[in-house]
Amino acid sequence: MSEFELIARYFSHAGAPREDVALGVGDDCALLRPPAGQLLALTTDTMVDGVHFPHATRPGDLGHKALAVNLSDLAAMGAEPAWVTLALTLPAADPAWLEAFAGGFAALAREHGVALVGGDTTRGPLSVTVQAHGFVPPGQALTRGGARPGDLVYVTGTLGDAGLALLALRGEIRLPGPDLAAVRERLDRPRPRVGAGLALRGIASACIDISDGLAADLGHILEASGAGATLHLERLPVSATLAARLAAAGGWSLPLSGGDDYELCFTVPAARQGEAERALAAAGCPADRVGVIEAAPGLRCVTPEGDSVDAGRGGWQHFGG
Repeated sequence: MSEFELIARYFSHAGAPREDVALGVGDDCALLRPPAGQLLALTTDTMVDGVHFPHATRPGDLGHKALAVNLSDLAAMGAEPAWVTLALTLPAADPAWLEAFAGGFAALAREHGVALVGGDTTRGPLSVTVQAHGFVPPGQALTRGGARPGDLVYVTGTLGDAGLALLALRGEIRLPGPDLAAVRERLDRPRPRVGAGLALRGIASACIDISDGLAADLGHILEASGAGATLHLERLPVSATLAARLAAAGGWSLPLSGGDDYELCFTVPAARQGEAERALAAAGCPADRVGVIEAAPGLRCVTPEGDSVDAGRGGWQHFGG
């Protein structure tokens, strides 16, 4: 099929309808109406087969994840998602693959009220690029640079399941079928914490999404804020599946340095701790306090026994590393 047929069949309606879209998919450009008095938040992410996702990833999961990782960036800024564009490079135009990919993408787009307004398709090795746009009021964007000594460090959800799934896929650890399915769900279909990001507007002092691992991504907050931090490892939230296998999976390395969690790491002034926790509970996304921001540079990790361990801030090597 031609490029235009492919777009019309699979992507012309793969998103939520929005009144601020004057003209969407099907012309040389989209025509959009940014709301008055709002800042436009914009992010772009490219996912390459065998590098950012395993080759055997199901197309519906890939469609979901390609959008989810961008919505996670908007969440980390406290931005409300609005529009996305999609650039898709395919080895071949396989109708069954396209149907499933578009279905996974569209379901998440509609869940968050996001309109697909344009993009491109080309032939070549499989890769997916999504650009996402959202809105945030002036002065309310969450950034990486606002953490101050005494602020509390929080994370949403649980950490390390996606990394555990990768170990299982590589044959480095064996998991029973139900456990493997659970951690594969975390790897293949992360849930962007958009509601949490919106709830933290005006409360959190800094925020980032955890894509390369907690230690690496908290490190970006520390660098931008000119601060350090101490993490208490026994407070890191992990699933029952990972908790039962911490030793076999490298101890604290997965919760600290495993990637693809797509949770939020954020800091809150101690005086606003209760406000933050109530706001997140109301948004359906409670979070765990895992550490504190300090004046001394560097990231310090303390075990339940009081020992210090290496944070392992090398960054996530994805699937080709």
